[in-house]
Amino acid sequence: MEFTAFIHQYILRPFHTFMTQTVGVNYGAATIVNFFEILFLAGVLIFCYKKYIRGTHSESLVRGLFVLLILWGISELLIKFNIQIIGMFLKMLVTFITVSLIVIFQPEMRRFLGYIGQNDFIVNMLFNKNAEPVASNEINVVKELIEAIKYLSRTKTGALIVLKSKGETLNHNDVGVKLDANLSQELLLTIFHPNTPLHDGAVILDKDKIIYAGALLPLTEDPKLSWRYGTRHRAAIGITEISDCACIVVSEETGDVSIATSGNLKKYEDLGALKADLERILGYAKNEDEKKQYIFKFENILPSKYQ
Repeated sequence: MEFTAFIHQYILRPFHTFMTQTVGVNYGAATIVNFFEILFLAGVLIFCYKKYIRGTHSESLVRGLFVLLILWGISELLIKFNIQIIGMFLKMLVTFITVSLIVIFQPEMRRFLGYIGQNDFIVNMLFNKNAEPVASNEINVVKELIEAIKYLSRTKTGALIVLKSKGETLNHNDVGVKLDANLSQELLLTIFHPNTPLHDGAVILDKDKIIYAGALLPLTEDPKLSWRYGTRHRAAIGITEISDCACIVVSEETGDVSIATSGNLKKYEDLGALKADLERILGYAKNEDEKKQYIFKFENILPSKYQ
């Protein structure tokens, strides 16, 4: 009873008073139930953050929203204590930034709404369906990619291969040609052959399927990027800056192979390192500790900036 009285007197009652007088929301008499409701909501938010947000491009956005929430609370407190000018300034600033975020992060919001609108979203969330890749495809996907990359690098044939992440909705497929074909090194080499109509665009992979070919990708606008990188490398970096996918790029001039993740470009000198990183990116790593809930997790791949 003493613990319940402490929670009610020093946590629930002040919270209720603040929400009623400052924000204008009346929850009625605060009870111990309200405390557990707050704990439940906090637990749900932490769970969603760890499962869907941490390690993705959305993490920085969520942190920014948290800062805005703190600033909004500070502004309300300042207004309550008659520090009107600073309080109103902070409140207007938070309002302006919030409206701006809706415009700036409109593509991310569209992808999120598309993801939660999938028919199997609730089933996947509750029962963790498709959490790990199918073991039968493990060798084939990496092997087909490696064999195709070896030939493309040896013949100095330019290529862009986007590895689509789970639940990712790319907005640059419309200009490509939909294939929905099984992945094979022969099909990849045919697509990127210089005399074919689709060789200049990017191939978009979803697990073991070639979804699109000839897709145009957005170019990075990073002014610090070296002038040595051409359009393919800039496109590979650009698509990974605005999405959680990875992109393999083969240079047409040198035959060098690189992988772009999270706006970073990593160059590979040997196929062993390339194979290991592909297995890790695709979720096919042999080590159980490296297996992630999602197909694409980049915490274990930390390439130096534009090697």
